[in-house]
Amino acid sequence: MRIILNGFEENQPENSTIFSVISSNQEFDIHMIVELNHRFIHQKDYAATVLKDGDVLELIHPAFGG
Repeated sequence: MRIILNGFEENQPENSTIFSVISSNQEFDIHMIVELNHRFIHQKDYAATVLKDGDVLELIHPAFGG
């Protein structure tokens, strides 16, 4: 299945979850924001949210500082 991850097309196995994509890309940041098809996804829903072909997933790392 193909998804768009951070603006780039990527192949993922069928029935992949947000958690599995985060894990395979080693994106472990407690402050990370996740959007699926332009909608915020809460961290507690990562493992239960199954991706579909054509989904747009954004892993956003906010920049802190002054």
